[in-house]
Amino acid sequence: MQILKHPLIAVFVAGIVVLSSCKKESSADSDPSGEDSSAVADKIKDTVLAYSQDIYLWFDQIPSTFKPRTYADPNKIMTAIRQYSSEPGFTKPVDRWSFAMKKAEWDDVSSGVSGDFGVNVFFRAEGDLRVRYVEKGSPAGKAGIRRGWRVTKLNGSSTITTANSDAIVDAVYYSDNTSFEFQKPDGSTVPVTLAAVSYKQNPIFLDTVYTAGSNKVGYMVFNSFLGDTTQIYNDFQRIFSRFTTAEVKDVVVDLRYNGGGYVTVQEKLANYLVKSSGSGGLMMKEVFNSKYQNDNETINFSKLGSLNPTRLFFIVSDNTASASELLINNLKPYVEVKLVGPTNTYGKPVGYFPIGVGDWYIFPVSFRSTNKDGQGNYFDGIPTDSKSADGLDKDWGDIQEASLKNVLSYISSGNFAPLSTDRTIGSSVEMSSKNKVFSDRSFKGAIIPVKPIKL
Repeated sequence: MQILKHPLIAVFVAGIVVLSSCKKESSADSDPSGEDSSAVADKIKDTVLAYSQDIYLWFDQIPSTFKPRTYADPNKIMTAIRQYSSEPGFTKPVDRWSFAMKKAEWDDVSSGVSGDFGVNVFFRAEGDLRVRYVEKGSPAGKAGIRRGWRVTKLNGSSTITTANSDAIVDAVYYSDNTSFEFQKPDGSTVPVTLAAVSYKQNPIFLDTVYTAGSNKVGYMVFNSFLGDTTQIYNDFQRIFSRFTTAEVKDVVVDLRYNGGGYVTVQEKLANYLVKSSGSGGLMMKEVFNSKYQNDNETINFSKLGSLNPTRLFFIVSDNTASASELLINNLKPYVEVKLVGPTNTYGKPVGYFPIGVGDWYIFPVSFRSTNKDGQGNYFDGIPTDSKSADGLDKDWGDIQEASLKNVLSYISSGNFAPLSTDRTIGSSVEMSSKNKVFSDRSFKGAIIPVKPIKL
């Protein structure tokens, strides 16, 4: 069994939808015969720049003196062009995402199968490493490991600190076999040895209904807009039918670790969440650079199901990105929306699609999104309405978990829980920067079907 080592692949493997090929392929997509490898590599690099100068959202900021052949590979070129992404109102370049990936790796990504333990971790505080989520069909899921469990040993070592983060990443995400010791909420410890295997991911971790005051509240934990879309859409239909039957008035969508994915999945979920009165109204605009204004797309709401939520609550963090932010932004003009969590959202109002160049796919940022009111420049993230910790010490759906408790408090009383009652908010915010070694592994993007390009 092959373990996928690419830092983006570990989460991007959830995507099972294979995007269509470019309608107009570059001549670099086939290696010229009879040329040495360095000549072929140089042609690929030149073509990467040519595509970027054509489709990149900030194409006109790339200087004519940019030398693609001085970079090791297409991914280095994509990383280098990020600096040419100035936006009015922002002092630094806004692009943090343009990248490239070998086609063979992308084929693994698009297979919809992961090959690891299926356990993901974050520090709750210094020395306090917690399970943030577990994939149900993974070795960790089948072993019964739950969110909130504390990791006390890795391969016999109890050195679990932020200074040791790189070794923790290797042991948890990139190893074939790792022995863990976990401390459960009741204080007992359990040793578990996990072997990496292939499994299918499911981004819907939990759905349930609560009563808060006199209101019925529907709660859904949704971890990615990637995956088997047939399964996801069937789950959406089941969940919102259940919410309707239960006469749910308020809906809570937990997106705290959802880095985005397919815009089409966002559209589907938005159509379930919007009120019937919003059907037919403008959901979003996808806007390309000045060369591709004819490809700008307007997408309208088309209501699905019969649930008409009074309010929408989103639990978020700085790992809530791209298609997740798109969902929130698109619904704000139509429904009362409130955000709860430790930080602003990630801040990615742009997206891309794969372009084939030789044995690579490149992903230059190519479009921005705005909602009905023209809002969408949230490169600093979407702010929360109330701060609360990422309750890493509690399992999904626990009504004492800090962020969910805060939402239910508001629904019951009309007031968010006082910040002073949540003793972990300080450490949660502080640990956000420390947890980047884990969160930076995660794909954060909005993917659309491939557009025709002129080059």
